[in-house]
Amino acid sequence: MFLKYEALESHLQKELAPLYILTGDEHLLALEAADRIRHAARTRDFTEREVLTVERSFKWGQLQATNNAMSLFGDKKLIELRIPTGRPGKEGSTALQEYVAGLNPDNITLITLPKLDWTTQKSAWVSALQKHGIYIDVPTIDLSRLGNWISSRLAKQKQSIDREGIDFLVNRVEGNLLAAHQEIQKLALLFPEGKLSFEQVCSSVLNVARYDVFKLTEAMLGGNRTRFIKMVEGLKGEGEPLPLILWTVTDEIRTLLKCKMALEEGQAFASVSKSLRLRGPRERFIQSTVNRLDKNNLQKALQQTAQIDKIIKGLRSDSMMDDAWDALTQLGLSIA
Repeated sequence: MFLKYEALESHLQKELAPLYILTGDEHLLALEAADRIRHAARTRDFTEREVLTVERSFKWGQLQATNNAMSLFGDKKLIELRIPTGRPGKEGSTALQEYVAGLNPDNITLITLPKLDWTTQKSAWVSALQKHGIYIDVPTIDLSRLGNWISSRLAKQKQSIDREGIDFLVNRVEGNLLAAHQEIQKLALLFPEGKLSFEQVCSSVLNVARYDVFKLTEAMLGGNRTRFIKMVEGLKGEGEPLPLILWTVTDEIRTLLKCKMALEEGQAFASVSKSLRLRGPRERFIQSTVNRLDKNNLQKALQQTAQIDKIIKGLRSDSMMDDAWDALTQLGLSIA
């Protein structure tokens, strides 16, 4: 059974299922959801807790043994199974299907997973989890939703700030939801309830942004030049390897070129999107980008990535492109 993240709290007030599955890469929200489930379990006398983490040395027999083992004091038990890779393997897939088909009524099981790709979501073991348990896809708070998320968090502690303050916070904590949460909590400690001034927010908040290589391509495809420049500078300042960034940008340009050529051959975008496995916001960004650029632009951009690669390897240096970071920035701006 699928359950929206926002509905978890009200669900737990009414009932407690024998199996919960949390999947997603927004670690703060996943941690908070898991804490709510743990709290609900404790209030219903599930006082014993065992945590299993699927690592290289993990034996899947441990899961069933933990499920069948009786507590020394007869307490009800919460079993947490953490699968950091999101890939249990063939043995794990079989073990999970058998486990959820015969859940122990004296236990509650909480399984935590990262965000699963489209292929994994269609696997037999994931279908079994969805059939027998409460399956919660933890949402990702992207840039467009971050401002509203900050406002709602401030409201919970009976504080508010104007749009200028919200934008300032978003700019400082972009890509780091846990840091945003900590900064919001700090505002509650430093200032009383009510509306906070922009000066109060500025005096409190640190620059805790964490720049993500894949968010960089999102800014490029979304046409947000200011954000793209800021993220390139941030990645450079944080010492992110330039070859990795170039590889990510190049891969996105290749996708754009494949999409453009297919569309020019008369294929429908929906069909092209499916074949290229485009999903979510990226699908929209790719579509808008191929609509505003022609094939020659994309071919030249791909050629430019090869030149930047030569600069990185020290094979080329001229007055026009003697700095690989500047060359990458110009390339990204040409796409944006």
